[in-house]
Parts: sequence; structure tokens; C-alpha cells
Amino acid sequence: MGKVFDWIDERFHVRAPHRRFLQRRIPSGLSYLYCLGGASFFSYLVLAATGMLLSMYYVPSETEAYDSILRIQREVNLGWFVRAVHKWSATSLILFILGHTLRVFYNKAYRAPKELNWIVGCLTMFLAFASGFTGYLLPWDQKAYWATEVGTSMVGTIPLIGKYLMIFVRGGLEISQATLVRFYSIHILWLPVGMSTLLWAHFHMIKRQGIKKSL
Repeated sequence: MGKVFDWIDERFHVRAPHRRFLQRRIPSGLSYLYCLGGASFFSYLVLAATGMLLSMYYVPSETEAYDSILRIQREVNLGWFVRAVHKWSATSLILFILGHTLRVFYNKAYRAPKELNWIVGCLTMFLAFASGFTGYLLPWDQKAYWATEVGTSMVGTIPLIGKYLMIFVRGGLEISQATLVRFYSIHILWLPVGMSTLLWAHFHMIKRQGIKKSL
């Protein structure tokens, strides 16, 4: 990788103007627990790459969604592998983010001046859960349908605004084609844009503030 980067640097000269970004001091003696944030980001990149591949074959339609999943599994070259990697990357993203959050909480790294970074990290975790929830419906099978029915019905129990939120999430009173398209749009467009923005802010603040090692 060093030779590849040197080849790129000879032609585009990226090292000198971006030296502060590419090189930074970190505390000595860090454990692997401090790598959970980076592992979360790697899982996110894998999710984005495999998701783009899956979107080339998936059809967000009441009549074709399930069949398109079967086609990916059975007919598309390595489709089953890409879908499996996407699924397990989603699981690892949630686990790594939870582990990273617990590590930050244990080290009390949410205190000033890092409180804004803590809020951004929590929002990122919330969007990761939302991404998992919206993606769960896309296979459009019985398990996905009823899980979404239960999840969106829970939104409807919120006092005063619950019913309106449920209608907004579902795209109507019942789970239908509108719900599937809405979840697909949120899953592949709105949530990735939101998470990418939050991750940029998160990394920018870490770069500026450094890493808190101890209590």
C-alpha cells in the first residue's frame, strides 16, 4: 500500500498539503478497544459498497421485491455472498458502535470539551439502528412485514403525535407499497447521507480535540 500511495503522490501531490490530516500524534499504550470506532467506520464502508451492488438488482415493489431477493440469492453471480456480507456488516456495525459508545462512556470522554462529539456519536448510533430497521423490511417476506408492523405500531403509542408519526413512517395507515418505497428511500439515501455527515463531523472533532485515553 505504501508503494501505491507513493505512486499516487508523485502524480497528485496529496501528501504535502494534507500532512496534518494524514499524520497525527496519538497517545501511547492504546488497546484494541480504541479501534472500535475505526472498525465501525470500516463496517459502514463495507455496507455502502455491498448496498450499492444490491441496489442494482433489488426492486422495491410489492409484487417483485421478494422475487428480486431470490434472484440475488440464486441467479446473480456471488449475489448470495454480497448479501451475506451486507447482512453481517450491518450486525458488526451495531456491535462495534455499541462497544465504542461503552468505551467512551467508561473513559468519561463525553465530558467537556467533547460533549458535542458525544452527541454526534449518539446520533450516529441512532441512525445506524434506523438503518437496520428500515433495511429489515426490504426482503418483503412475512417476518419482515410483521416486524415492521410491530415496530411502527410502537411509534403510534407516543402521546399526542404518535398516530401522525406512524402515518408518516408508513406512508399511510397500513403497511403497503408506499411503506416499502419509503423505507427503501430512507435506507439507501437519507440515512447514508445523514450518517456520512455525522461521521465527518465526528472525525473532524476527534482530529481537533485528540483522543482521551484515561479517566
